[in-house]
Amino acid sequence: MSRPHLDVAGISIDCPEPVELARFYLALLGGELLWENTSSSGIRTQSGLNIVAQKVANYIPPTWPSASIVHFDLAAGVSLDESVAYAIECGATEAAEQPDPRWRVLLDPAGHPFCITTEVYDG
Repeated sequence: MSRPHLDVAGISIDCPEPVELARFYLALLGGELLWENTSSSGIRTQSGLNIVAQKVANYIPPTWPSASIVHFDLAAGVSLDESVAYAIECGATEAAEQPDPRWRVLLDPAGHPFCITTEVYDG
């Protein structure tokens, strides 16, 4: 059987407050708001990634660094400190444990970790 067409339509993130989380990522990454309601909110980032924040009853945030999770790796460009400061201004908090000085681990408003780095994937 040949591989059917499959592509990433977007990334869905569980949370207690979808509007708050979608607006956080919109402020952090830029882009456009696709929709917003009490059960889910969607954005399209400037790079074209669709992120959907979806409400989950009795949401429990992941635990960093012990939970096995998927997280965003964001490229900071030249200044890691400026990018981290901006993320905090948008509503992120720094994780207590920072395992590698080339990367900074932060938590979004729903507690999901994401990393910011000046390192680039070269493939």
